[in-house]
Amino acid sequence: IQKCLFIRAGLKSPPESLSDLGAIESLRVPGKEEFRELREQPSDPQAEQELINSIEQVYFSADSFDIVKYELEKLPPILNLQELEEYRDRLKQQQAAVSKKVADLILEKQPAYVKELERVTSLQTGLQLAAVICTNGRRHLNVAKEGFTQASLGLLANQRKRQLLMGLLKSLRTIKTLQRTDVRLSEMLEEEDYPGAIQLCLECQKAASTFKHYSCISELNSKLQDTLEQIEEQLDVALSKICKNFDINHYTKVQQAYRLLGKTQTAMDQLHMHFTQAIHNTVFQVVLGYVELCAGNTDTKFQKLQYKDLCMHVTPDSYIPCLADLCKALWEVMLSYYRTMEWHEKHGSEETVSLPEGSNLLGTEETNFDRGYVKKKLEHGLTRIWQDVQLKVKTYLLGTDLSIFKYDDFIFVLDIISRLMQVGEEFCGSKSEVLQESIRKQSVNYFKNYHRTRLDELRMFLENETWELCPVKSNFSILQLHEFKFMEQSRSPSVSPSKQPVSASSKPVTLFEQYCSGGNPFEIQASNKDEETEDVLASNGYESDEQEKSAYQEYDSDSDVPEELKRDYVDEQTGDAPMKSVSRETLKSRKKSDYSLNKVNAPILTNTTLNVIRLVGKYMQMMNILKPIAFDVIHFMSQLFDYYLYAVYTFFGRNDSLESTGLGLSSSRLRTTLNRIQESLIDLEVSADPTATLTAAEERKEKVPSPHLSHLVVLTSGDTLYGLAERVVATESLVFLAEQFEFLQPHLDAVMPAVKKPFLQQFYSQTVSTASELRKPIYWIVAGKAIDYEQMLLLMANVKWDVKEIMSQHNIYVDALLKEFEQFNKRLNEVSKRVRIPLPVSNILWEHCIRLANRTIVEGYANVKKCSNEGRALMQLDFQQFLMKLEKLTDIRPIPDKEFVETYIKAYYLTENDMERWIKEHRVR
Repeated sequence: IQKCLFIRAGLKSPPESLSDLGAIESLRVPGKEEFRELREQPSDPQAEQELINSIEQVYFSADSFDIVKYELEKLPPILNLQELEEYRDRLKQQQAAVSKKVADLILEKQPAYVKELERVTSLQTGLQLAAVICTNGRRHLNVAKEGFTQASLGLLANQRKRQLLMGLLKSLRTIKTLQRTDVRLSEMLEEEDYPGAIQLCLECQKAASTFKHYSCISELNSKLQDTLEQIEEQLDVALSKICKNFDINHYTKVQQAYRLLGKTQTAMDQLHMHFTQAIHNTVFQVVLGYVELCAGNTDTKFQKLQYKDLCMHVTPDSYIPCLADLCKALWEVMLSYYRTMEWHEKHGSEETVSLPEGSNLLGTEETNFDRGYVKKKLEHGLTRIWQDVQLKVKTYLLGTDLSIFKYDDFIFVLDIISRLMQVGEEFCGSKSEVLQESIRKQSVNYFKNYHRTRLDELRMFLENETWELCPVKSNFSILQLHEFKFMEQSRSPSVSPSKQPVSASSKPVTLFEQYCSGGNPFEIQASNKDEETEDVLASNGYESDEQEKSAYQEYDSDSDVPEELKRDYVDEQTGDAPMKSVSRETLKSRKKSDYSLNKVNAPILTNTTLNVIRLVGKYMQMMNILKPIAFDVIHFMSQLFDYYLYAVYTFFGRNDSLESTGLGLSSSRLRTTLNRIQESLIDLEVSADPTATLTAAEERKEKVPSPHLSHLVVLTSGDTLYGLAERVVATESLVFLAEQFEFLQPHLDAVMPAVKKPFLQQFYSQTVSTASELRKPIYWIVAGKAIDYEQMLLLMANVKWDVKEIMSQHNIYVDALLKEFEQFNKRLNEVSKRVRIPLPVSNILWEHCIRLANRTIVEGYANVKKCSNEGRALMQLDFQQFLMKLEKLTDIRPIPDKEFVETYIKAYYLTENDMERWIKEHRVR
């Protein structure tokens, strides 16, 4: 039955032990003959399989199964022989099927059995050989044991012991060295050899791990770990020193040390934290130092204040030095960061930073990742650090009201902030929105108040101006004045490269590149201010130094001018330039109408003109420093020019009778300009209306009262040609001022925002260009009074024009008129001794006088009641005599209104129809 169990299971493996066959020991195993008979019997495989399958499952159970007992228990209580025989036969058939199956399997596995049997036989032979070898080995060992002596074995034992002791001695020496490592580490830390200290510490830790089986090493290992942590703390302190004073060797050691520790990213995070802390500590200590210095004590209450509150305790006297030192300190921090980035860019291309021999290097991938992290961190830190700097400076600016400062101090503050914004733009490309917006608001408010004060001051200057010539050198240029030094410096190679024009072939040098090796961009301010000098005065405007001195004394004796306003006047008298000699040939070659032969062609301007030019320079300084308010500044500059032009016109050119002449002395453009100035700038109301609206009151705040001419200026004296010298100085100073505005136009156009440029173009085309047009109405008043035209009309009225024969002698009124012109010429020469009369001015004066004389002649001819043809010929004779003598007095060609008089005389000979047509064609001009 057990065999049946194996057959049913597929006979995949034989029994595991011989004990498994215990249950079938009692079974008879068929012999070879029986196997042969079983194989030879005809069989039906399907029937045999069905017989095997019909065997009860219990026969395939555990080995302890008792077959006999099972079968006996199955017998019925009443036995039936036939049934028992049938049951027996069935069991025999099942046995025969199983035996046949077993026989088939045995025959099938017989080759494998034979092969396995051979292997077992071979194994048995090998075991026997091994037994022989072992026996021989035991025998030889016994021989060796008997051959060696006790002394030989003792030598070997001692040698082994010696080797062990030498190894122990080496270990003890290493442990002794490890115990003394802390002294060397301290020395290396004092020498700031951080990479070497970390390398030594790591090697000691590695050695300690080798001898960790010694009990003394555990304490040493803990001590080395503490030492390593101490090194990291000192390394962090060393890293913080980089923020204020970058040292390339120091920083290289620090980076090498962090690289050995494998904490490159941590070092970069710590570095940015230290930079942020350095900015805060730096500004706080600078401001605190000034606050305590001004307070005169070391009260600790200031140290407990917040930075914002501390800034409010800075006094006005120490505000600017504190701001300069604040920017210097912040510059040092930003320069250190810039040099830190420069160091990483330089070493970023290298595969590894040079480290001490035997150091552990990071893998390539990890190194590249660290470099990428460091690069991104540094780039991000640029904006962050600049934002911190802006906020600190903004807080400082807001701590004090800048309106309390004088203009020069305010400009100095703006210059510092402008330089700081330039630093920020070069540092991270930022436009400094935080600082720009903060300073712009304060600047606009300050400048509005400053401009209003300057307009009132200008009105006071104009009302106290005696219109005396301010003697300047012939080569005078506004660039020689203090206020315009910034324009000259922008062209100078010694100035900061950031303000130099950029050429196409060279790259501009940044402030960081310029001051990387030393210096500070915020130290230039004070030194330049002291070195500025100007030498613009000369004595060539007067015949002698005594006359120049008396002119100054005359002005200084004016009690109406406050002392503080005289500061802006030129107070250096350096008239050491010799008078240029003029040869006789030169005199002969000059025109008769040039009344400046005894004068060097120096600009004609007054102290007030110079004051306006200085104001323009100051305004341009502010505009150049703070370009966002350029439009406001240029608008206020235009008001200075407008007010000066309006004052000159009001003082010397306003005469309602002139407009009625119909001679077109004032162009429509000039009239439009004057009306615009009067409406937008001039306050014509005497007192404010209490019922006026708030808007009207605000508008009046932007206006200035109309100026009044000083009582010291006399314009009614015929001996001085009705104040011609004063008129020339006033008018030509205005023309000179307009020329300076023309000179400054390219600079103004460069800083003016594009959307506001139409205003600038309109100002120049409609206002500045009209300055020279004021000459006609101003000098017309002199021409109208310099010659007695009424007397000439009376003399012409006494002439008899209805003569019957042609006269050969001209009338006396011609001589009288020519004598008037000769007197006018003499008085012009007298005036020219005081003030140089430029050729355009003399030409306009002569043109006006001749034009008025010719029109007076026509008016006198028109008043004639009776006139014969001979009388008309006499008119032509008189006029030709007048022209001949007049051409000897002046070089003006053609003579003004010559055709006007000749055409009027000839019109008498026209017919009635031609006369009507002539009248229509020749309207009064």
